[in-house]
Amino acid sequence: MTSLLVLDVVGLTPRLLAHMPRLRAVAAGGFQAELGTVLPAVTCPVQSTFLTGVPPAEHGIVANGWYFRDLGEVLLWRQHHALVGGEKVWQAARRERPGFTVANVCWWYAMGADVDWTVTPRPIYHADGRKEPDCYTYPPELHDELTSALGTFPLFTYWGPGAGIASSAWICRATRHVMTAHDPDLTLAYVPHLDYDLQRYGPSDPRSAAAAAELDGVLAPLLDAAAEQGRTVVVLSEYGITDVSRPVDVNRVLRAEGLLRVHSQAGMEYLDPWTSRAFAVADHQVAHVYVSDPADVPAVAKLCASVPGVAEVLDEGGKRARGLNHPRSGELVLLAEPGAWFTYYYWLDDARAPDFARLVEIHRKPGYDPAELFFDPADPGSAKRRAGMALLRKKLGMRYLMNVVGLDKGARAVRGSHGLLPADTADGPVLLCSDPSAAKERFEAVEIKELLLRLCRLP
Repeated sequence: MTSLLVLDVVGLTPRLLAHMPRLRAVAAGGFQAELGTVLPAVTCPVQSTFLTGVPPAEHGIVANGWYFRDLGEVLLWRQHHALVGGEKVWQAARRERPGFTVANVCWWYAMGADVDWTVTPRPIYHADGRKEPDCYTYPPELHDELTSALGTFPLFTYWGPGAGIASSAWICRATRHVMTAHDPDLTLAYVPHLDYDLQRYGPSDPRSAAAAAELDGVLAPLLDAAAEQGRTVVVLSEYGITDVSRPVDVNRVLRAEGLLRVHSQAGMEYLDPWTSRAFAVADHQVAHVYVSDPADVPAVAKLCASVPGVAEVLDEGGKRARGLNHPRSGELVLLAEPGAWFTYYYWLDDARAPDFARLVEIHRKPGYDPAELFFDPADPGSAKRRAGMALLRKKLGMRYLMNVVGLDKGARAVRGSHGLLPADTADGPVLLCSDPSAAKERFEAVEIKELLLRLCRLP
C-alpha cells in the first residue's frame, strides 16, 4: 500500500502555477489535470465532496454556513464532523484495510471525525470574553507536542487584517511533523495562504502572483519530506478566485420590501430570522434565500431576479439541476453575475449596525464577510491604532474589541471572490499528482475519493 499526502492549496489555479516552480515539479514525473468543482465553489461543500465522492445534495454541506431551521439561527463555520453525510474516503479504505491511519491537518469539519490525528484552529474563549490563539488536537497530547516544537498556532494570521504566510507556514510544519513522527497512511493538509491577497487585491494584481511565489517556498520543505518518505503527493484546490468589484446587498433589498425584519438592542439592529418572511445567507458569490411561507417564493424570486448583480435565481428545479436540492438549502439560491459578490449586510444606516459588524467575528455574522481581510479602508491609520490598543489590553489580560473592519467601504475594497463555476479553466481548480498511473485530462470533484483510494492501491 502507498501512503499519500493530499494538499488542499486553496485558490490554486493553472494561472497561478506559473509562479510556483516547486509545486509544478510535483507533476513533472506524474501529471497535471483540470479539476471540476461543485456549486457553490466554496471551502466546506467542495472539501466534503472530495472526501465523500457525492455532491452537496447528498452530503448536506450546501455552503460554509446556512440557516439551521430547527434552531432558528444562521451559523457559519461549524466544526462537527457529524454534519457531513456520506461515507468518507478513510472509511472506505478501512473496509479494505483495517487499521488504515489518517491525519487531518486543518481540513474543515475535523472535530469528532474518526481519524487518528487531528489538528484544527481552535481559539481559547475565556469566560471574561477574551480570545487567545490556539488549536485543538486529537489525541490531546499532540497539542503540546506541536506547540512545543512550533509555537502556538498563529490564529491572527489565519484570518483577518493580519492574515498572511505565518499560518500556512505553521500548518506545513505541523503536517511535516505529524508525517515524520506518526507516519499516517493518508495525510490531509489545508493550506490557506492564497485565499488572502487574491480576495484583497484580485488575481490580476501583482501582489497575488507574489503571494503564490511566497507560498511555493513555504511548501518546498514539506514536499521534500514527502519525497524522502516515499509518499505519493496529490495537490488540489477547491476553487479559483476571480476579479470582482461589485458588492450586492440583497438583504437590504429584501428589507426595503418588508420581507426581512430586524430587532433592536442598545441602538443596534440584529437580523430577526424568526419573524422575517425572507432573508439571504450570503456566501461569496452564492446566497441561500430562506422564505418562511411557500406562497411568497414566486414573488421573492421575482424580486431577487430584479436586483442588479444577480445572474440567476435557482428554484427547486434549478437546485436539483445543480446538485443543491438538500433541506438545508434556501428555498431559493442566488448566483452572482461575474464581477459581483453578495454581502450579508441588512442594516440601512451604519450607525445602527451591530458591533460585531466591525469585528473579525466569523461565528456571529449571518453571512460571509471578506471585509474582515482589511483594516477599515475609510481610515486605516485609525483602525491600526485601535488594533494596537486592543493588543495592549490583551497583553495586560484585559477584555478588548478588535473593531477594525470597515462596512460599505470595506466591502467595496474587495477585489476577488469565488463560488461560481469557472468560466475559464485557467482560473479554475487544478490537480497535480506525483504518480502518473492514474493520469487523465480532467477529474470531477466527485471522483477525488476514488482517485485517492486508487493511489493508495486500494480497490
